[in-house]
Amino acid sequence: MHKIGTFLFAGLLAIGTASAPIAGAAEQQKKAKEAYPSKPIRIVSPLAPGGSADAITRMAGEMLADAFGQPVVVDNRPGANGLIGLDLVAKAAPDGYTLVVASGSNLAVNPALHGAKMPFDVERDLVPIMQVASQTFIAHTSPSFPVKSIRDLIALAKAKPGVINYASAGTGSTAHLMAALFESMAGVKMTHVPYKGAAQGRFAVISRECDVMFDGLLAALPLIKAGRLRSLGVTSAKRSAVAPDIPTIAEAGVPGYGADAWYGLLAPRGTPGSIVAKLWATVAMSLKTPKAREKLLAQGVEPVGSTQKEFRAFLKAEIVKWGKVVKEAGVKPE
Repeated sequence: MHKIGTFLFAGLLAIGTASAPIAGAAEQQKKAKEAYPSKPIRIVSPLAPGGSADAITRMAGEMLADAFGQPVVVDNRPGANGLIGLDLVAKAAPDGYTLVVASGSNLAVNPALHGAKMPFDVERDLVPIMQVASQTFIAHTSPSFPVKSIRDLIALAKAKPGVINYASAGTGSTAHLMAALFESMAGVKMTHVPYKGAAQGRFAVISRECDVMFDGLLAALPLIKAGRLRSLGVTSAKRSAVAPDIPTIAEAGVPGYGADAWYGLLAPRGTPGSIVAKLWATVAMSLKTPKAREKLLAQGVEPVGSTQKEFRAFLKAEIVKWGKVVKEAGVKPE
């Protein structure tokens, strides 16, 4: 009995000793999560500096830095319509210290353009935290073009299939795909003319080199107010707070039409739920402040602040939606 008791005690002692490092590691992980963040955070912007996407990334960084008292560094990694920056984040350590603010084009259009050649899977390898903001586009034309409304545009395009042309910032750009969606839903055929940037396309419409363009609202609005462009309708499902007097395309003649450029905050797959929840709560609270709203509206974008569940469902729906548009329009990556 004595020998058995001694043996049993020794065995239990050995088990306890072996499990101590495991328990210790788990405790350390728990403390690390509770202490998050304890060092600087990096937010990758998969687009070049300047423009709405970069501004929103920097705003998100300011929100986190102010709330956490830790430096937040914006790391611009442009290239391949955001794939370079997104791939970096998808393969980063899932510890909450590498995040990304990406656009709808980066996240929802690339899967359709590149398919199996994508170096990562958007839905599998990235954790959606929040849709931070959305940006309305606008369909516009020259005041000298014989079209004053969306209904006029549809009527003329149906009467002369393929004759009306539209400018964009490039093949597969947000403007291109918004126009392609319009063609599909309105049942018309127009001719796409890609330019090297939105500014070139915009001034092609002013000079009557092109007839129509789907364009960023903030960039086009001063030219509309100056009488150099004529507004036809905004692309969003609801009227924009930036220009509430301009009707939506859905109101103006294409029921159900709705498309925005949008921006979301994401983390690598495997990032602890507690950290994701902390990031979401921090940004959600900041977005509700008048200061944040004013800053976003100044960039021509509106705050969204969706829940994680809402953003995940929205992202899935956007991938399906734009995948269909890309396929129907026969868009190929450049």
